[in-house]
Amino acid sequence: MSNKPTQSTLSKPIGSGEASSPLSVGRRLWPYLKPLISVAIAAVLSLALVAATEAGIPALLKPLLDHGFGAQGNIKARWIVPLAVIGLAFVRGIAQYASGYLLQYVSNRILLQLRLKMFERMIHASVGFFQRETASTVINAIVFEVNQILNVLMGVLVTAVRDSLTVVFLLGYLFYLNWRLTLIVAVLLPAIGWLVSKINRRLRRLNREHQLLTNALSYVVEETVGGYKVVKVHNGEQYEMSRFGEMSRRLRGYQMRMTISGGLAQPLTQFLASIALAIVLTVAVVQASHDQTTVGGFVAFVTSMLLVISPLKHLIDVNQPLQRGMTAAELIFGLIDEPSEPAGGGKPLERARGQIEFRDVGFAYGAGGRPILGGVSFKAAPGEMIALAGPSGSGKTTLVNLLPRFFDPTGGQVLVDGVPLPDYDIHALRSQIAMVSQDVTLFNDTVANNVAYGETADPERVKNALRAANLWDTVEALPDGMQTLVGDNGMKFSGGQRQRLAIARAIYKDAPILILDEATSALDSESERHVQAALETLMQGRTTLVIAHRLSTIERADRILVMEAGRIVEQGSHRELLAHGGLYAHLHQIQFQQSAA
Repeated sequence: MSNKPTQSTLSKPIGSGEASSPLSVGRRLWPYLKPLISVAIAAVLSLALVAATEAGIPALLKPLLDHGFGAQGNIKARWIVPLAVIGLAFVRGIAQYASGYLLQYVSNRILLQLRLKMFERMIHASVGFFQRETASTVINAIVFEVNQILNVLMGVLVTAVRDSLTVVFLLGYLFYLNWRLTLIVAVLLPAIGWLVSKINRRLRRLNREHQLLTNALSYVVEETVGGYKVVKVHNGEQYEMSRFGEMSRRLRGYQMRMTISGGLAQPLTQFLASIALAIVLTVAVVQASHDQTTVGGFVAFVTSMLLVISPLKHLIDVNQPLQRGMTAAELIFGLIDEPSEPAGGGKPLERARGQIEFRDVGFAYGAGGRPILGGVSFKAAPGEMIALAGPSGSGKTTLVNLLPRFFDPTGGQVLVDGVPLPDYDIHALRSQIAMVSQDVTLFNDTVANNVAYGETADPERVKNALRAANLWDTVEALPDGMQTLVGDNGMKFSGGQRQRLAIARAIYKDAPILILDEATSALDSESERHVQAALETLMQGRTTLVIAHRLSTIERADRILVMEAGRIVEQGSHRELLAHGGLYAHLHQIQFQQSAA
């Protein structure tokens, strides 16, 4: 489109809203989790069992050390305790397997629902969304970033639940063994919590900036791949390497800053824990000298305390992936919250007569944006061929994009069969319109499915459409005929063949309204002659809006509207406009001189 909206004239990019918190993400995930709540509870109970068995190990050490060692030791304690350790390990293994399986089941079901919801919102988003967002950003959100949520559900949830419960059970056992020593450990917990909260804020900001840079880097790759011919012809390899290298170095810098911030938590926590351990050892020696503790009690306490350090470390380490998950959540829920395009008033439209009216239509991108169209009014009778001519940027493509409601006018009305477009169900309206633009889009599917896109392919109808588009001989000669895959955006076909395949798609749809935006621009003279004849047959009884820069292709139009600066400045037949000697005659003279040269 010649008048593409800028970033500032559209709504904010996805994921650029307020920062997400674990609580807000939890609220957003609740509707997806609710149907699976029984499975999730079973998974949490399994994790609780795993955590409980952690405290069982030091609990078994105490009677073994106090009563099972030495010549006078209890015989039962010597054998029962080792057997209990084996039984504890068996229960722990079963619980770990059950929790892992159940959480995978829950998280993958949620992942599926999120991905489907994101794709649904994307496919129903307005045209403005696709002009605002790069393909790499949307792909990252739907394919990759949603896996960050999976990591949160799996890694973070498992660690948070299992290790939190492990800490609770071990602290409870520590308090039971020796409440004085436990108070020393408990004093450190607020200090660790304060430390983590300070690191959290910095990590969240760095993660958000890292995500934006990752999207920008993906876009550089996307542009380079898409424009490889331009890169090679203009010897732009070094320029692209420099651009990619600079972005990659900035990304590396953010990654290192994240590593520094995230890595500080663990050594600081271990240092605080070592101070607590030194104090505990000192107090325990004093207590032992006064017969206030036993060897078994002391070993069980120190073992429990050391076991607490590991889950505490895991809880600290979970902070960095948690912040990555929060950043991913902003992108994911930003896409899920993207408003859908208007569905219309619900009025059905079985088969339009094809009467089109633009009534004092104005259009501008965004509030206060530069007007693209102003005061455009004309009518097209059923079966009439209306051509739009004018210099680039005059608003021709914007005008025809209002008909299928890619955008709504900011002033005036567009009507089909005397009914304003917003009154129609949007899908019913678009089913009446076939469109071929200069930018051909083909899907990596069979020829037949590309021609019959959106419908079940009827081989005979596909064959007739290909014949009408002067492409049947080419398709018939392919190894698999109509069942041949066309490749990425039709890479197996030439430019002219791709254009004709798109025309065949419009012919197959058999809609009463046709929009041809430079539909024959990529055709050679011979192919254009055949396709033009096919289009003329097709246009009989159908209302057609044709945009063409090559004025020779629209000479047979019933009426030509000449546009300049978003307004209709001339209209009439080819002969009338030439005789008038205005803008159309000037454009025609320039093209005639160029073709003669």
